[in-house]
Amino acid sequence: MSSPVRPSVAIAFHSGYGHTAVLAEAVARGAAEAGADVVSIPVDTITGVQWAQLDAADAIIFGAPTYMGTASAAFHAFAQESTKRWFTQTWADKLAAGFTNSGAKTGDKSSTLSYFATMAAQHAMHWVSLGLQPGWASSTASEDDINRLGFFLGAGAQSPNDVGPEGVHKSDIATAEHLGARVARQAAVFRAGQAALTATA
Repeated sequence: MSSPVRPSVAIAFHSGYGHTAVLAEAVARGAAEAGADVVSIPVDTITGVQWAQLDAADAIIFGAPTYMGTASAAFHAFAQESTKRWFTQTWADKLAAGFTNSGAKTGDKSSTLSYFATMAAQHAMHWVSLGLQPGWASSTASEDDINRLGFFLGAGAQSPNDVGPEGVHKSDIATAEHLGARVARQAAVFRAGQAALTATA
């Protein structure tokens, strides 16, 4: 029996001050450890080759800091440029997921994650949620619990405005790793299902 083909996961992200880049690295690490081939693409310097990598991926995970209640301007520019893919439905039926960071505990991060999910839906992609119960939600819970901020739609992180990338919370890093691994596993399921359908066609 031949070994299954590894799923491919692309991480399309923008990082303003380095915090979101730390999360992108964690997402990539989780996806790779779960068996995926991973490519990370900073969207503010995206090249034609990297657009092609997004087109070839089984899953695309979107990431950006939350500024003024939505993703950063650089990510919005990337999203607008992606309309060329929307016209041709190039990303249709790929998996999608998202992560974001802000300076405040909540910081309206749900707006950014919803924006990512809406963008994915417009591209006819399939959204993968975080798949975790909220941590730090009882008197006996801890700030070190995974998913400490209690998001469901994607991975949300909080980093103090006066601390550099080294200050990204270890729980948020673990949560991002979980997201990457979850997307990789779901991408493997999709690939296997597609192969089975092709084999019986």
